[in-house]
Amino acid sequence: MKRRINKVAVIGSGIMGSGIACHFANIGVEVLLLDIVPRELNEKEKKKGLSLEDKEVRNRIVNNSLQDALKSKPSPIYHKKFANRISTGNLQDDIEKVSEVDWIIEVVVERLDIKKDVFAKLEKHRKKGTLITSNTSGIPIAKMNEGRSDDFKKHFCGTHFFNPPRYLRLFEIIPGPDTSENVLEFLKDYGEQYLGKNAVVAKDTPAFIGNRIGIFSIMSLFHMVKDMDMTIEEVDKLTGPVIGRQKSATFRTVDVVGLDTLVHVANGLYENVPDDEQHELFKLPDFIQTMMDNEWYGSKSGQGFYKKIKNKDGSSTIKSLDLEKMEYRDKKKASFGTLEKTKSIEKVEDRFEVLIEGKDKAGEFYRKNFSALFAYVSNRIPEISDDLYKIDDGMRAGFGWEHGPFQIWDAIGVKKGIEMMKKEGYEPAAWVNEMLENNVESFYSVKDGNTYYYNLQQKKHVKIPGQDKFIVLDNIRETKEVWSNSGVIIQDLGDGILNLEFRSKMNAIGGDVLDGINKAIDLAEEKYRGLVVCNNGKNFSVGANIGMIFMMAAEQEYDELHMAIKYFQDTMMRMRYSSIPTVSAPHNMTLGGGCELSLHADKVVAHAETYIGLVEFGVGVIPGGGGSKEMTLRAADTYQKDDVELNRLRENFLTIGMAKVSTSAEEAFDTNILQRGKDIVVINKDRQLTIAKQHALLMAENGYTKPIMRNNIKVLGKQALGAFLVGTDQMNAGNYISDHDKKIANKLAYVMAGGDLSEAQEVSEQYLLDLEREAFLSLTGERKTLERLQHMLQKGKPLRN
Repeated sequence: MKRRINKVAVIGSGIMGSGIACHFANIGVEVLLLDIVPRELNEKEKKKGLSLEDKEVRNRIVNNSLQDALKSKPSPIYHKKFANRISTGNLQDDIEKVSEVDWIIEVVVERLDIKKDVFAKLEKHRKKGTLITSNTSGIPIAKMNEGRSDDFKKHFCGTHFFNPPRYLRLFEIIPGPDTSENVLEFLKDYGEQYLGKNAVVAKDTPAFIGNRIGIFSIMSLFHMVKDMDMTIEEVDKLTGPVIGRQKSATFRTVDVVGLDTLVHVANGLYENVPDDEQHELFKLPDFIQTMMDNEWYGSKSGQGFYKKIKNKDGSSTIKSLDLEKMEYRDKKKASFGTLEKTKSIEKVEDRFEVLIEGKDKAGEFYRKNFSALFAYVSNRIPEISDDLYKIDDGMRAGFGWEHGPFQIWDAIGVKKGIEMMKKEGYEPAAWVNEMLENNVESFYSVKDGNTYYYNLQQKKHVKIPGQDKFIVLDNIRETKEVWSNSGVIIQDLGDGILNLEFRSKMNAIGGDVLDGINKAIDLAEEKYRGLVVCNNGKNFSVGANIGMIFMMAAEQEYDELHMAIKYFQDTMMRMRYSSIPTVSAPHNMTLGGGCELSLHADKVVAHAETYIGLVEFGVGVIPGGGGSKEMTLRAADTYQKDDVELNRLRENFLTIGMAKVSTSAEEAFDTNILQRGKDIVVINKDRQLTIAKQHALLMAENGYTKPIMRNNIKVLGKQALGAFLVGTDQMNAGNYISDHDKKIANKLAYVMAGGDLSEAQEVSEQYLLDLEREAFLSLTGERKTLERLQHMLQKGKPLRN
């Protein structure tokens, strides 16, 4: 029988439980969220004259927890309307409702006795065959199902989500001694296909995979910072983006997650892995114990390794913790000569060799840090996993590392890594030396577009399973390249579909990228069937190359700037009016020109985490690559008979004027950037390119015909222009926008109204593009626009002048 998940029950509504509930709601599943009944009334309830029998009181804990989660930032939910998919209740009045669900997920407090008590109650109402899992972060699965029925045990295992569930992709599946193989296979497939996760089957060992390695890495740094007499700023500088980690690096991340949470897992490891060769490393250093005693947990307590101080003038200052004096002081800037050598190295994996060769404290830090990490992960196989790639998957998906430990080791070189380790007093596990003796000199290899890993049992490289479901750009970049320049690579995806991959800095769209787009369309029209635009960058595209625009504008090279903007517009129109289907596959930041490219594709296959919008107002201009035209056209296409047309146009005007950026792909449908019935959202980033290719192929096979350029776009003329100008006057008078904001908005109003026409009439796309380009160019001649462009280039954030 085919198992389907239509409804889940989440037991426990804390931060993690509510987050899991929201993520199931994100994918369209009905959710029942249950928690305990309060033991006593609070003051508000007493004043209202309520009793412990009132439903409002009995569901207070679960309702408050869910509302707190929905208000949190970043949001756990793709769209606020999806919260309607979650119903709430309590474990006394509503527990029998679990008989209606397909999957029960327990997320209660991390105590074995409480969990076992909850399972005993759930089993009385659970229908036979229902999945039941625990989100434990370390309690042995085998102990939790003691005393349960055979059917319960067969369908029971651990499913460990990482917090926040919407954003962190690791989904550890931990089988118990009686878990059915069919259940494990189903959960792995469901986690990847529906939840968008990287599902890893882990062994039932303390802290499983992600936390075992992640907590070791952090605890190792805690001890190292004192041994090397380093500041927290220095460690965060060395463990952030330079090695492919989050900007929050180590200590800021601990503040966000909560020191108490980390210490809880570390203490559990200290108690439960007595034979670990690094057992003493899980013992808390003195400064951590002091912080725990002082309840300096991080953001939740108002102070941790960093503390925000409010100044008298209303501004705030971030102070840092001095680990010697245990007092807060002004932040100290950290700089290292070794890091300067990596600034010109774009790919993170190419930096590691340089970093370990450093002659300063940074080099010493990396040698010690990587040596300890390499030795530790090699000794965890086969204890926590038989397969080394699962450890790398766990660290990338659960802790946001761009490269897992074995990938970093490969980047340095296995032999070179061992030499470094020995100098630092570490030895790799015996199997690593055995691997080298078998003439296998790397943990990974790529062949025929697939990634292989060293398998200890077979003593050779074996293909990582599951890759047949998706295309890995990193694996085909060289072998499938058709054409490239400094800004793009064009690859043959097979079946007549090309892929265009950006490789400019921050995937900004400049002349080289525009050349690449045109070349890709030329090739596709000549020899292929369709084109996809997809890349593996941190962001899809931050927009047009504003550095180029600033230089041209500052030098008053307006003829060149005019040609550059027209080239951008013409290229976007080729995306729309080529003779082959075009598909854009955006993810993460998709701003300005990146958004305009997606607006002009035949179809958008967006990753769920796509933050897309037209943000040109922030640099003092209007969208000039067809974005202003396209939003005018899309408004016109929604006009209905007897409709208030101006209201529909105003919505699109505000989308641009307020530089709205969606916080998910689902929100982008509200701003008309994505279009329902045409564009789609995919949950799993790994499968995005494959799905985009399928849609390009489907359009080609269904007889795709080159569209006809539009000349029937209804514009409203003076009716819209007058209303918009009155609105900007009012906003300016109320000090909601600056004089320059008003000038930009009025230029946009002129374009979207179709100019100063006496009455509504139909115009062509080219007419609107000409108005758009003229407005864009005139704004680049403004001093305040130049100031905005310069500020964005220097500071990386908009200036409101």
